[in-house]
Amino acid sequence: MLGDLATWVQDVIERLGAVGVALLVVLENVFPPIPSEIVLPFAGFVAQRGDGSVLVMIVAATIGAVVGALVLYGVAALIGPARLTAFISRFGRWFGVKPADLARAEAWFDRHAVAAVLLGRCVPLIRSVVSVPAGFRRMRLAPFVVLTAIGSAVWNTALIGAGAILGDQWERVEPYVAVLQWIVIASIVLLVGRFALTKLRSRA
Repeated sequence: MLGDLATWVQDVIERLGAVGVALLVVLENVFPPIPSEIVLPFAGFVAQRGDGSVLVMIVAATIGAVVGALVLYGVAALIGPARLTAFISRFGRWFGVKPADLARAEAWFDRHAVAAVLLGRCVPLIRSVVSVPAGFRRMRLAPFVVLTAIGSAVWNTALIGAGAILGDQWERVEPYVAVLQWIVIASIVLLVGRFALTKLRSRA
């Protein structure tokens, strides 16, 4: 399935150029199985081949990232903190999460919102998800858009630039991004394990 998806992604970029890149990045933010490690390096390769501009590809990808982030932000903002708190109060015990845990998480995000959004946009897997707590907390829209654009531009420049430099070997970017993703996954597993262990100790 991933092979078919990669072929479809390449076909969209070949047909639509920068517009296709922007649309794919919007989808990638909302529908993570669309891999940015294919979309962006291939966009760089297409630009380097002479069928576009690297700068235009970066701008298009950044616009797409901001639009996609706003979609997730909007959905989370519509749900709102009150509904989220009610959900945790009713069902949180099944996940080992209490309203107090949610309050601490919200307080942490409020203190570190700028760094979370800015740096989160440069981290695989976290890139899209960071828009959700920003929406739940209804972070001011202007800073959210600016920080999302800056962080996304850094990520897009790195991957599109790598694709342009590597040319027809653009696929070599994917293994490096995969390593970063596994590091992030391992970190998340460790954090969840630590959280669960803390809960078990507190109950004991």
